Amino acid sequence: MPQSEYVAALIADLEQALPLVWGRRVQSVFFGGGTPSLFSAQSIDAVIAAARARLSLAADAEITLEANPGSSEAAKFHAFRAAGVNRLSLGIQSFNDRHLKALGRIHDAREARAAVDLAQQTFDNVNLDLMYGLPQQSVADAQADLEAALAYSPRHISAYHLTIEPNTYFHRFPPVLPDDDATAAMQEAIEAMLAGADYDHYEVSAYATRANGIAGKGSQDHSLITHHSFPITARGARCAHNLNYWLFGDYLGIGAGAHGKLSFPDRILRQARWRQPRQYMEAALHGHAVQEEREVGAHEVGFEFMMNALRLTDGFPLALFEERAGVPLTVALRQLDAAERRGLIERDHRRVAPTALGRRFLNDLLQLFLTNEVNDARREA
Repeated sequence: MPQSEYVAALIADLEQALPLVWGRRVQSVFFGGGTPSLFSAQSIDAVIAAARARLSLAADAEITLEANPGSSEAAKFHAFRAAGVNRLSLGIQSFNDRHLKALGRIHDAREARAAVDLAQQTFDNVNLDLMYGLPQQSVADAQADLEAALAYSPRHISAYHLTIEPNTYFHRFPPVLPDDDATAAMQEAIEAMLAGADYDHYEVSAYATRANGIAGKGSQDHSLITHHSFPITARGARCAHNLNYWLFGDYLGIGAGAHGKLSFPDRILRQARWRQPRQYMEAALHGHAVQEEREVGAHEVGFEFMMNALRLTDGFPLALFEERAGVPLTVALRQLDAAERRGLIERDHRRVAPTALGRRFLNDLLQLFLTNEVNDARREA
């Protein structure tokens, strides 16, 4: 697939979306959803230049590129930085060759270490993605991976529990995975080690260095494409782009399979682009990049907000719910009361936040907001 044709489709897609985002200030750009580092630096540069020419892109916008640690991609890091990328997210997953092979990764531990070295020579802001709960992984193995990552003192670490997705190799041929007790022990060990290294555990799977006084309650107000009264500002090592998702902010998604969410005074709109790249390219170049578009229904908005915001250790300011969900927080009072009685949240007159128990049993906490009482109250509001 010629990169030039795909880049042309991306720019055409962006231009078609402009009427929906006029006047909004863009504070972050994220190249993800696959392996964008397979693209040339010239292609990345062209997309960033197109965004700057057509949107109000902040001069200090966070621009992230996801990359695999393979040597062929690492060789392009300097060119990506010159193109305008200022944050690199490396999909390390593990520093253990056995586990990397089990995951089907094309890089090995040596390449992973070399990629981190080169990334830190090139970028001031580097995230390392790790996974735990891997096939036949022990607690000691998970700790060893984290120790290897901490040796580099990256500004940000993401530690994800392996999930088996439908229509994947692991779904068809399930591997032997650690049991729930073992993965819980891994999670506890990871949290303790990162706390000991003075990382701010600000989201379920995200940890940021505490340098420059960035940690602490109430330190985030974020929106990728500013529309609300809670504008985004870069906050140290925390990922501004992902904070926008978690705080139910707006984002424009372009590219094959991309999803977006845009808020307007009378509705919240979700979009999905065509998933298959060639089909997407043809559709975008003919002015039809969006495959599916729908408004977020009355029965969905409260749950969608909570599903994201309650992932954050600091939770959310009370005013943010009405600002971004479009309804008063009173529609969820019964569920908030129930969550507080169970010790899953704490709240005061300014903020709602999950407790340690609520973060550990997040699915149980979110389940409360799927009840008919919230839906009925939302329709009455």
